[in-house]
Amino acid sequence: MHRIDALHLEHPFAGSRMLRDLLRAEGVVIGRVAVATLMRRMGIEALYRRPNTSKPAPGHNLRKLVVDRPNQVWAMDITYIPMARAFV
Repeated sequence: MHRIDALHLEHPFAGSRMLRDLLRAEGVVIGRVAVATLMRRMGIEALYRRPNTSKPAPGHNLRKLVVDRPNQVWAMDITYIPMARAFV
């Protein structure tokens, strides 16, 4: 799991098949399903472009909103932070 985590940080676009191939190149014999299971358990997934990301969600009217005071609109960034013995 530690090596999958390190490879995922180096190649965040790699899915279970690519991570399997990278691990096999290092001499670790593991199957794609096992890699996918470990990725799911660790809560990591490959980053790739999702379809229809430019379409606004129904009821999302922030483009028409005039932001004229502090704390009127908030944004959040969820970042994956590796730790010594856990994942945040």
